[in-house]
Amino acid sequence: MKIALTTLGCKLNYAETATYERGFLSAGWEVVPWTAQADVYLINTCAVTETAEKKSRNLIRRAHKTAPEARIVVTGCYAQLRKEQLLALDGVWKVFGADEKKGIVSLLSGRGWPEVSEPMPPSTSVFGAYSSGEERTRAFLKVQDGCDNFCAYCTVPYARGRSRNIPICEVVEMARDIAAQGVKEIVLTGVNTGDFGRTSGESFLDLLKALNAVEGIERYRISSIEPNLITPEIVDWIASGTKFQRHFHIPLQSGSDTLLRRVGRRYDTALFASRIDYIRQAMERPGEPKVFFGIDVIVGLPGETEELFQETYTFLKERIRPAFIHVFPYSRRPGTRAAEWKDQVQDSLKTERVARLEALCEELHSAFVSAHQGMRGTVLWESSVKNGLMGGYTGNYIRVERPFDPARVNQLEEIVL
Repeated sequence: MKIALTTLGCKLNYAETATYERGFLSAGWEVVPWTAQADVYLINTCAVTETAEKKSRNLIRRAHKTAPEARIVVTGCYAQLRKEQLLALDGVWKVFGADEKKGIVSLLSGRGWPEVSEPMPPSTSVFGAYSSGEERTRAFLKVQDGCDNFCAYCTVPYARGRSRNIPICEVVEMARDIAAQGVKEIVLTGVNTGDFGRTSGESFLDLLKALNAVEGIERYRISSIEPNLITPEIVDWIASGTKFQRHFHIPLQSGSDTLLRRVGRRYDTALFASRIDYIRQAMERPGEPKVFFGIDVIVGLPGETEELFQETYTFLKERIRPAFIHVFPYSRRPGTRAAEWKDQVQDSLKTERVARLEALCEELHSAFVSAHQGMRGTVLWESSVKNGLMGGYTGNYIRVERPFDPARVNQLEEIVL
């Protein structure tokens, strides 16, 4: 059997798709490119925005057009939220929701071709997953799934379920598998990564300590951790000299306390700023690399006036000064509380505000990179070549390039920035 797989959305989805691929290969399937003829097409979908859902439908139609007789399998967040809508599309054979991911490979490989009406066996455990080495140097390791926050604008708790995690022993085993492939850097991913331990009774700090001891992995990064879950104990331990890098991806969503309260975020700007300050004080020293903060911001939340947007802009520019801002225009998602609010922001205003924050991002990122000129940094070189150059990232996520040298691929090298 030939199968083609493709992915939309977050790094969690990419980790899950890579795990499906390894499973099908182990079961004797042939994995072919997405544009090739296949017996089965598996699409891992996203539903974070209306645009993501549209892209998912387009991929389904494209697969059906490429191979009308093929069976199309759909999983991911869109599959959980809109199962009947997806089953109505031509070519769609199976739709797997959040509780069914773990059984996809075994079901399709071990039981032949069940009828469309046959119910999928539910799974109450978490689907452990990791991506194959990106650029042969970096893997994304899923340690947690779901969320209990139910913020007013967000479909994630409905699409991925409640917060739950993979036990530390299983995470460590996956990390060892990654190390055995020669990959040297792991990015920990989850919907609410810092909430690790909700189902196993373990702590996020215990997880970090266990992973730090895995031989062969030389660098770790933490992706998408809520500010209220970055405890001083975690920061102090990382700062004590570990494999965890000076790089944090933290969702802010709004720099307006009015909007943070309204949508149900579990912190205010004072707490957010205090956590950033604590990390900087613990990890930064004169003449040494600074901490890279990537901050998520949603523009155009319902009720966001120009004054409230300016609070966000000013908070980022004058108080936080992150290295990067991930800017997202608010997308009205059916089934959420915010979708019902009457004070929706016009799309034209969202577009204009996104542009202003993206310009600020460019300014702040340039200033961050410039501040490191002449400093020493350690780069992990990647395998891809563009215009005769190879690239890589420093520990604090500064992108650098040099003439391609195959001997340096997947090697750590100290350089002067």
